Amino acid sequence: MPGRKQKWESMNIEHYLGALLVLLVISALGLYSGMRVKSAGDFAVGGRSAGTGIVAGTVIGTFVGGSSTIGTAQLAFTYGFSAWWFTLGGGIACLVLGLVYARKFYDTGLSTMPQMLSREYGQKTATAAAILNSLGTFLSIVAQVLSGIALIASVSGMPSFMAAGIAVALTLAYVVFGGLWSTGLVGVAKAGLLLIGVGLCGGMALHQGGGWSAFAAALPAERYFSLVARGAAVDLGAGLSLVVGVLTTQTYIQAIVSGKSFSRARAGALVSAFLIPLIGLAGVAVGLYMKIHMPQINPSTALPVFILEMLPPFLAGVTLSTLLVTVVGTAAGLALGLSSMLCNDICRFHVQKNLSEKSMLRLARFTLAGILLAAALVTAGNAGSLILGWSVLSMGLRGAVTFGILTAALFFPGRISPPLAMWAMGTGLACVVLGKPLIGDMMDPLFIGVAVSLLVLLAGGARPGRFR
Repeated sequence: MPGRKQKWESMNIEHYLGALLVLLVISALGLYSGMRVKSAGDFAVGGRSAGTGIVAGTVIGTFVGGSSTIGTAQLAFTYGFSAWWFTLGGGIACLVLGLVYARKFYDTGLSTMPQMLSREYGQKTATAAAILNSLGTFLSIVAQVLSGIALIASVSGMPSFMAAGIAVALTLAYVVFGGLWSTGLVGVAKAGLLLIGVGLCGGMALHQGGGWSAFAAALPAERYFSLVARGAAVDLGAGLSLVVGVLTTQTYIQAIVSGKSFSRARAGALVSAFLIPLIGLAGVAVGLYMKIHMPQINPSTALPVFILEMLPPFLAGVTLSTLLVTVVGTAAGLALGLSSMLCNDICRFHVQKNLSEKSMLRLARFTLAGILLAAALVTAGNAGSLILGWSVLSMGLRGAVTFGILTAALFFPGRISPPLAMWAMGTGLACVVLGKPLIGDMMDPLFIGVAVSLLVLLAGGARPGRFR
């Protein structure tokens, strides 16, 4: 371990050159994106002119963060194939998004989820949903910033406050100038670099380790080669969380409605459904390899240590820098969606109703910067363990509060009254918040929250007649 620790903390010039190359490419794309932004509509939805690559890049660029890469390898180190659920669930979610929900989202002609809810249930319901979703999204942003801090500090040895400054500065550069165009274009580059870098790591882990059969011979099959090693309720709950979470997260909806046409928007979702699980599978291979060959390491360092130990220095620098962009890119994509909701669905209705396009663009950028700076302040307060513990709750907030009423608004318009929608949101939220302390680890409280919310809607919507 002493030798490995020295190598971990002493990156050479080739490492830094590889990392610098990635950062220069990402920065150039961000600046180019900013030149294409002329209005708030361009900033939020790319002027509805995004092709398949931009849509897929936005989805992948937002979804594939620290959990999909570093977190997947970490969990695979401990539980094996059940770690695949995060990216497998994300792939299933994108499949459902493309085949079922994309047409409904696209045909609304609206850019935010609260706008869709407002048209069906009124502004009061939409504002309540926007506030609750904003809280959940903000917690996820903080978790991503914390992941960036951990990655930067562990590789470079920097103090956490310096790592926090770099993580937030990179996130601002990533998206604040280019908005949707930035998350899309950078997402395309990031997806390519991830598939090459993490895919290469997965391939090397399989080759050096003797393949899946060698892994199976060295590790207990019931723990490391089961998709439900942590228990069916936990692992299947993770899959459900991803499906519900993706369908109710503003950034993914924004990616769909930004498409130049419905067919391109749907194709972007389907491309994402195919690529996201592959990135996770590579992470699983690395986690299993490290469990067999370096069982003494901290599981959270499985992927970074593999990169530094196994890849040539320049390529290791490229891959580590890509992981950093992956983390901050996810934070940026979530922050873009949150900024759009705050500006379009709260400020425009409750603060200033008659803003010009230029004023809305300035407000969107200012709000986005404020969100990221607020996240930095939270991390500076050493709230990491608390926020990371609540990151799962953030998914539950978005899913249990919004999934039922959004689905009803899209597929069964006119059947649910505004008061009933508010009741469904309130009961879903209560079940998620109270479920964990009451049932512990027996079941994901998201199951209960979504089920109760849907039951409330079914009970009220089953009555004959329409509320309009």
